[in-house]
Amino acid sequence: MTAGHADEFLVDGIVRGDADAWRQLIERYNGRLLAFARAPTQSLTDAEDLVQETFVGFLQSIGHYDRGRSLETYLFTILRYKLYDLLRQRKTAVVETPTDATDWWDRVTPASTDSPSGHAVQAEARRQQGSLLADLLRQLIHELRDRGAFMDLQVIELIFYAGQRNLDIAELLGIDQKAVAGIKFRAIQKLQKYLEEREPAARSCLEDAGGEITVAKVWREHRLTCLKRSTLGAFLVDVLEDPWRSYTQFHLDVVACPMCVANLADLQAEQDEAMVGDTERFFQSSVGFLSRTAG
Repeated sequence: MTAGHADEFLVDGIVRGDADAWRQLIERYNGRLLAFARAPTQSLTDAEDLVQETFVGFLQSIGHYDRGRSLETYLFTILRYKLYDLLRQRKTAVVETPTDATDWWDRVTPASTDSPSGHAVQAEARRQQGSLLADLLRQLIHELRDRGAFMDLQVIELIFYAGQRNLDIAELLGIDQKAVAGIKFRAIQKLQKYLEEREPAARSCLEDAGGEITVAKVWREHRLTCLKRSTLGAFLVDVLEDPWRSYTQFHLDVVACPMCVANLADLQAEQDEAMVGDTERFFQSSVGFLSRTAG
Protein backbone atom coordinates (compact mmCIF):
# COMPACT_ATOMS: atom_id res chain seq x y z
CA MET A 1 0.00 0.00 0.00
CA THR A 2 1.42 3.40 -0.99
CA ALA A 3 1.64 6.27 1.49
CA GLY A 4 -1.23 8.03 -0.26
CA HIS A 5 -3.48 4.97 -0.12
CA ALA A 6 -2.58 4.40 3.54
CA ASP A 7 -3.51 8.00 4.35
CA GLU A 8 -6.80 7.68 2.49
CA PHE A 9 -7.61 4.51 4.40
CA LEU A 10 -6.91 6.25 7.71
CA VAL A 11 -8.98 9.31 6.79
CA ASP A 12 -11.91 7.07 5.86
CA GLY A 13 -11.67 5.44 9.28
CA ILE A 14 -11.46 8.78 11.06
CA VAL A 15 -14.57 10.04 9.28
CA ARG A 16 -16.36 6.94 10.60
CA GLY A 17 -15.14 7.73 14.12
CA ASP A 18 -12.53 4.94 14.27
CA ALA A 19 -10.27 5.76 17.23
CA ASP A 20 -7.62 3.27 16.11
CA ALA A 21 -7.32 5.01 12.74
CA TRP A 22 -6.90 8.33 14.55
CA ARG A 23 -4.16 6.88 16.76
CA GLN A 24 -2.35 5.53 13.69
CA LEU A 25 -2.51 8.89 11.92
CA ILE A 26 -1.05 10.64 14.97
CA GLU A 27 1.69 8.04 15.23
CA ARG A 28 2.45 8.48 11.54
CA TYR A 29 2.81 12.27 11.60
CA ASN A 30 3.47 13.56 15.12
CA GLY A 31 7.25 13.23 14.94
CA ARG A 32 7.78 15.20 11.76
CA LEU A 33 5.29 17.88 12.83
CA LEU A 34 7.04 18.27 16.17
CA ALA A 35 10.41 18.63 14.47
CA PHE A 36 8.96 21.25 12.11
CA ALA A 37 7.45 23.29 14.95
CA ARG A 38 10.39 23.04 17.31
CA ALA A 39 12.93 24.63 14.94
CA PRO A 40 11.46 28.18 14.96
CA THR A 41 10.00 28.08 18.49
CA GLN A 42 13.05 26.56 20.19
CA SER A 43 10.63 25.17 22.76
CA LEU A 44 9.40 21.60 23.08
CA THR A 45 6.36 22.77 25.06
CA ASP A 46 5.35 25.29 22.40
CA ALA A 47 5.96 22.75 19.65
CA GLU A 48 3.79 20.15 21.39
CA ASP A 49 0.99 22.68 21.86
CA LEU A 50 1.14 23.68 18.19
CA VAL A 51 1.06 20.06 17.02
CA GLN A 52 -1.86 19.35 19.32
CA GLU A 53 -3.73 22.33 17.85
CA THR A 54 -2.88 21.06 14.38
CA PHE A 55 -4.41 17.64 15.01
CA VAL A 56 -7.53 19.20 16.50
CA GLY A 57 -7.70 21.62 13.57
CA PHE A 58 -7.52 18.72 11.15
CA LEU A 59 -10.43 16.95 12.86
CA GLN A 60 -12.47 20.13 12.83
CA SER A 61 -11.80 20.70 9.12
CA ILE A 62 -11.85 17.14 7.86
CA GLY A 63 -15.05 17.75 5.91
CA HIS A 64 -13.16 20.31 3.81
CA TYR A 65 -10.09 18.13 3.23
CA ASP A 66 -9.43 17.60 -0.50
CA ARG A 67 -8.52 13.92 -0.96
CA GLY A 68 -6.52 14.84 -4.04
CA ARG A 69 -4.07 16.73 -1.84
CA SER A 70 -1.24 15.18 0.15
CA LEU A 71 -2.32 14.67 3.77
CA GLU A 72 1.20 15.42 4.96
CA THR A 73 1.20 18.75 3.11
CA TYR A 74 -2.25 19.57 4.48
CA LEU A 75 -1.10 18.96 8.07
CA PHE A 76 2.10 20.95 7.55
CA THR A 77 0.04 23.85 6.16
CA ILE A 78 -2.27 23.88 9.18
CA LEU A 79 0.80 23.84 11.42
CA ARG A 80 2.38 26.73 9.50
CA TYR A 81 -0.68 28.85 10.21
CA LYS A 82 -0.65 27.92 13.90
CA LEU A 83 3.05 28.74 14.05
CA TYR A 84 2.59 32.01 12.19
CA ASP A 85 -0.12 33.10 14.65
CA LEU A 86 2.05 32.24 17.64
CA LEU A 87 5.08 34.12 16.36
CA ARG A 88 2.95 37.10 15.35
CA GLN A 89 1.38 37.26 18.82
CA ARG A 90 4.83 37.27 20.34
CA LYS A 91 6.07 39.76 17.74
CA THR A 92 8.77 37.33 16.70
CA ALA A 93 10.22 37.56 13.22
CA VAL A 94 8.22 35.26 10.96
CA VAL A 95 10.48 33.41 8.57
CA GLU A 96 7.75 31.74 6.55
CA THR A 97 4.35 33.33 6.07
CA PRO A 98 1.20 31.44 5.14
CA THR A 99 1.26 30.54 1.46
CA ASP A 100 -2.17 29.23 0.60
CA ALA A 101 -4.97 31.80 0.66
CA THR A 102 -7.60 29.43 -0.72
CA ASP A 103 -7.77 26.93 2.14
CA TRP A 104 -10.42 26.64 4.83
CA TRP A 105 -8.36 28.59 7.38
CA ASP A 106 -8.04 31.69 5.20
CA ARG A 107 -8.18 34.64 7.60
CA VAL A 108 -8.98 37.32 4.98
CA THR A 109 -12.45 38.84 5.39
CA PRO A 110 -14.17 39.59 2.06
CA ALA A 111 -15.19 43.16 1.37
CA SER A 112 -18.88 43.87 1.81
CA THR A 113 -19.34 44.19 -1.97
CA ASP A 114 -17.98 40.69 -2.60
CA SER A 115 -20.29 37.71 -2.62
CA PRO A 116 -19.40 34.30 -1.17
CA SER A 117 -20.09 32.70 -4.55
CA GLY A 118 -17.73 35.14 -6.22
CA HIS A 119 -14.95 34.27 -3.80
CA ALA A 120 -15.58 30.57 -4.37
CA VAL A 121 -15.22 31.04 -8.13
CA GLN A 122 -12.00 33.01 -7.67
CA ALA A 123 -10.60 30.41 -5.27
CA GLU A 124 -11.37 27.60 -7.73
CA ALA A 125 -9.72 29.55 -10.55
CA ARG A 126 -6.58 30.05 -8.45
CA ARG A 127 -6.57 26.37 -7.57
CA GLN A 128 -6.73 25.38 -11.23
CA GLN A 129 -4.02 27.86 -12.15
CA GLY A 130 -1.77 26.60 -9.38
CA SER A 131 -2.34 22.97 -10.34
CA LEU A 132 -1.48 23.65 -13.97
CA LEU A 133 1.69 25.56 -13.09
CA ALA A 134 2.66 22.75 -10.70
CA ASP A 135 2.20 20.21 -13.52
CA LEU A 136 4.47 22.20 -15.83
CA LEU A 137 7.15 22.59 -13.18
CA ARG A 138 6.87 18.93 -12.21
CA GLN A 139 7.35 17.93 -15.84
CA LEU A 140 10.51 20.02 -16.02
CA ILE A 141 11.85 18.64 -12.73
CA HIS A 142 11.23 15.03 -13.74
CA GLU A 143 12.92 15.60 -17.10
CA LEU A 144 16.02 16.97 -15.38
CA ARG A 145 16.09 14.12 -12.87
CA ASP A 146 15.62 11.47 -15.54
CA ARG A 147 18.68 12.62 -17.45
CA GLY A 148 20.72 13.23 -14.30
CA ALA A 149 20.94 17.00 -14.74
CA PHE A 150 21.06 17.69 -11.02
CA MET A 151 23.15 20.85 -11.37
CA ASP A 152 20.43 22.31 -13.60
CA LEU A 153 17.86 21.25 -11.03
CA GLN A 154 19.75 22.98 -8.24
CA VAL A 155 19.96 26.17 -10.29
CA ILE A 156 16.26 26.35 -11.12
CA GLU A 157 15.34 25.50 -7.53
CA LEU A 158 17.41 28.41 -6.27
CA ILE A 159 15.97 30.72 -8.93
CA PHE A 160 12.30 29.76 -8.97
CA TYR A 161 11.80 28.57 -5.40
CA ALA A 162 14.40 30.46 -3.35
CA GLY A 163 14.36 33.62 -5.50
CA GLN A 164 18.14 34.01 -5.55
CA ARG A 165 20.08 36.10 -8.07
CA ASN A 166 22.19 34.58 -10.85
CA LEU A 167 25.40 35.97 -9.36
CA ASP A 168 24.69 34.57 -5.90
CA ILE A 169 23.80 31.16 -7.36
CA ALA A 170 27.00 31.09 -9.42
CA GLU A 171 29.10 31.80 -6.32
CA LEU A 172 27.18 29.32 -4.21
CA LEU A 173 27.45 26.44 -6.69
CA GLY A 174 30.89 27.33 -8.01
CA ILE A 175 29.87 27.76 -11.63
CA ASP A 176 30.01 30.58 -14.17
CA GLN A 177 27.28 33.21 -14.03
CA LYS A 178 26.68 32.74 -17.77
CA ALA A 179 26.04 29.05 -17.14
CA VAL A 180 23.38 29.97 -14.58
CA ALA A 181 21.73 32.33 -17.07
CA GLY A 182 21.79 29.63 -19.72
CA ILE A 183 20.15 27.08 -17.44
CA LYS A 184 17.46 29.60 -16.51
CA PHE A 185 16.83 30.49 -20.16
CA ARG A 186 16.50 26.83 -21.22
CA ALA A 187 14.19 26.09 -18.29
CA ILE A 188 11.86 28.94 -19.22
CA GLN A 189 11.87 27.79 -22.85
CA LYS A 190 10.89 24.28 -21.79
CA LEU A 191 8.10 25.55 -19.56
CA GLN A 192 6.76 27.61 -22.46
CA LYS A 193 6.96 24.55 -24.72
CA TYR A 194 5.11 22.40 -22.18
CA LEU A 195 2.44 25.09 -21.91
CA GLU A 196 2.03 25.31 -25.70
CA GLU A 197 1.44 21.55 -25.78
CA ARG A 198 -1.54 21.95 -23.47
CA GLU A 199 -5.12 22.41 -24.56
CA PRO A 200 -6.06 26.03 -25.42
CA ALA A 201 -8.37 26.17 -22.39
CA ALA A 202 -5.50 25.19 -20.10
CA ARG A 203 -3.20 27.80 -21.60
CA SER A 204 -5.87 30.44 -21.15
CA CYS A 205 -6.32 29.38 -17.53
CA LEU A 206 -2.68 30.08 -16.72
CA GLU A 207 -2.34 33.19 -18.86
CA ASP A 208 -5.27 34.75 -16.97
CA ALA A 209 -3.58 34.15 -13.62
CA GLY A 210 -1.97 37.57 -13.54
CA GLY A 211 -0.29 38.09 -10.16
CA GLU A 212 -2.59 35.76 -8.25
CA ILE A 213 -0.10 32.89 -8.17
CA THR A 214 3.68 32.71 -8.04
CA VAL A 215 6.14 29.99 -8.95
CA ALA A 216 7.65 30.00 -5.46
CA LYS A 217 4.24 29.63 -3.83
CA VAL A 218 3.23 26.78 -6.13
CA TRP A 219 6.61 25.09 -5.70
CA ARG A 220 6.27 25.21 -1.91
CA GLU A 221 2.62 24.27 -1.74
CA HIS A 222 2.99 21.26 -4.05
CA ARG A 223 6.38 20.33 -2.54
CA LEU A 224 7.77 19.78 -6.02
CA THR A 225 11.28 18.83 -4.95
CA CYS A 226 10.55 17.46 -1.49
CA LEU A 227 12.30 14.15 -0.88
CA LYS A 228 10.63 10.84 -0.13
CA ARG A 229 11.10 9.52 3.38
CA SER A 230 12.78 6.47 1.90
CA THR A 231 15.35 8.75 0.25
CA LEU A 232 15.90 10.64 3.50
CA GLY A 233 16.20 7.33 5.34
CA ALA A 234 18.85 6.11 2.92
CA PHE A 235 20.67 9.42 3.29
CA LEU A 236 20.53 9.16 7.07
CA VAL A 237 22.19 5.74 7.15
CA ASP A 238 24.69 6.80 4.47
CA VAL A 239 23.67 4.32 1.75
CA LEU A 240 22.36 6.90 -0.72
CA GLU A 241 24.65 7.19 -3.73
CA ASP A 242 25.50 10.18 -5.90
CA PRO A 243 24.06 12.15 -7.59
CA TRP A 244 21.07 11.72 -5.25
CA ARG A 245 23.25 11.98 -2.17
CA SER A 246 24.71 15.34 -3.25
CA TYR A 247 21.32 16.67 -4.27
CA THR A 248 19.75 15.59 -0.96
CA GLN A 249 22.53 17.38 0.93
CA PHE A 250 21.89 20.49 -1.19
CA HIS A 251 18.13 20.36 -0.62
CA LEU A 252 18.57 20.02 3.13
CA ASP A 253 21.49 22.40 3.72
CA VAL A 254 21.25 25.03 0.98
CA VAL A 255 17.55 25.18 0.20
CA ALA A 256 16.83 24.24 3.83
CA CYS A 257 13.40 22.88 2.94
CA PRO A 258 11.65 23.00 6.34
CA MET A 259 9.42 19.97 5.70
CA CYS A 260 12.28 17.74 4.53
CA VAL A 261 14.45 18.94 7.42
CA ALA A 262 11.58 18.05 9.78
CA ASN A 263 11.18 14.62 8.18
CA LEU A 264 14.90 13.94 8.57
CA ALA A 265 14.79 15.00 12.22
CA ASP A 266 11.81 12.70 12.75
CA LEU A 267 13.69 9.77 11.22
CA GLN A 268 16.66 10.53 13.47
CA ALA A 269 14.35 10.62 16.49
CA GLU A 270 12.85 7.27 15.52
CA GLN A 271 16.34 5.84 15.49
CA ASP A 272 16.94 7.25 18.97
CA GLU A 273 13.48 6.17 20.20
CA ALA A 274 13.17 9.65 21.68
CA MET A 275 9.44 10.20 21.12
CA VAL A 276 7.90 7.01 22.46
CA GLY A 277 5.18 8.68 24.53
CA ASP A 278 4.08 11.37 22.10
CA THR A 279 1.49 9.35 20.17
CA GLU A 280 -0.55 8.41 23.22
CA ARG A 281 -0.42 11.94 24.65
CA PHE A 282 -1.64 13.53 21.43
CA PHE A 283 -4.27 10.83 21.01
CA GLN A 284 -5.73 11.21 24.50
CA SER A 285 -5.89 15.00 24.26
CA SER A 286 -7.60 15.07 20.85
CA VAL A 287 -9.74 11.93 20.65
CA GLY A 288 -12.69 13.79 22.14
CA PHE A 289 -13.02 15.72 18.88
CA LEU A 290 -13.22 12.49 16.87
CA SER A 291 -16.90 11.83 17.54
CA ARG A 292 -17.76 15.17 15.93
CA THR A 293 -16.37 13.97 12.59
CA ALA A 294 -18.41 10.76 12.36
CA GLY A 295 -21.48 10.63 10.19
